[in-house]
Amino acid sequence: MNENTKTVHIEGMHCNHCKMSVEKALNSLEGVVKTEVDLEKKQAVIELNKDVDDGKIKAVIEEEGFEVKSIN
Repeated sequence: MNENTKTVHIEGMHCNHCKMSVEKALNSLEGVVKTEVDLEKKQAVIELNKDVDDGKIKAVIEEEGFEVKSIN
């Protein structure tokens, strides 16, 4: 299996509840193995076991009320 990662820069996360909301939303996507959110860096690192469309990643985060700045 080809495992890769994406880093998502997110604005609007302030607390542990924000962090858990983003992690839960991202982990619900097919292909996401693990998500780690860093509040200080304002980013989420996503481990994937298949390619996940950036649009889907952005959509689930924005549904939680946060703003996606970039996905690398």
